[in-house]
Amino acid sequence: MIWRMALPALAGVALFAAAAYQTEIAQWRRQREEVLKRDGGWLTVAGLFWLHEGVNTFGKDPGNEIVLPDGVAKAGAFELHGGKVTVEMDGAKRELWPDSLDIAKVGRLSLFVIKRSDKYGIRLKDPDSQYRREFRGIETYPAMEEFKVTAKWVAAPEKIAVLNILGQTESMDSPGYAVFRLHGQEYRLRPVLETADAKELFYIFRDQTSAKETYGAGRFLYSGMPADGRVVLDFNKAYNPPCAFTPYATCPLPPPENRLAVRIEAGEKKYGH
Repeated sequence: MIWRMALPALAGVALFAAAAYQTEIAQWRRQREEVLKRDGGWLTVAGLFWLHEGVNTFGKDPGNEIVLPDGVAKAGAFELHGGKVTVEMDGAKRELWPDSLDIAKVGRLSLFVIKRSDKYGIRLKDPDSQYRREFRGIETYPAMEEFKVTAKWVAAPEKIAVLNILGQTESMDSPGYAVFRLHGQEYRLRPVLETADAKELFYIFRDQTSAKETYGAGRFLYSGMPADGRVVLDFNKAYNPPCAFTPYATCPLPPPENRLAVRIEAGEKKYGH
């Protein structure tokens, strides 16, 4: 009789766990959209201008090399000399470091320097961007726990080539790969480290839903670092790259080994811009 009495209790625990997981995913998705929509989020990225060597004028006047949607007619100039970018505005001149928090403010706009391989550019963020104004949320697959898998971790550090949408290739550190089973078949994904001191593994992947129900260039996913020879891959948290939301992002593309011959019907669906 004791085991019979335990069955309802076990069922109750399972239902509670399932409900808690649904709540976790719903909260993760809300936070994901809030990050996209906030000031400075990807939905505010409204322009990308590649610099040429020398002086690059900017302002609202159409005669500038970089024409802005706000601010004064002639706001100033960016200068690129030998890999160094400076900005001159209001009679003052200062250096701007690529891919940093250094900005030039023009009206409501923020201008940042980015560096991609040997190219230097100016990324424009506009809180009144049409991508932000027109955002209506992201469609997702229903959260299903079968797409949260515990994978075997194989330590196999190497450098891998990661192509971006500009056609540039970056060599990135990959500490190994994850081996997992889905629908009775075995697959593997090789993550990269975004920085030398990264605390998470970053996966760029395509699957058989890509360019159909999900974004054509693939999706992103993070996992924790390996523990006891395992990593947890929760595909319910697979999400669209910034390029799905603005044409002015420079996203990495999935390496060949991360193109999966399986439909992963989990995470975010296609979002057009």
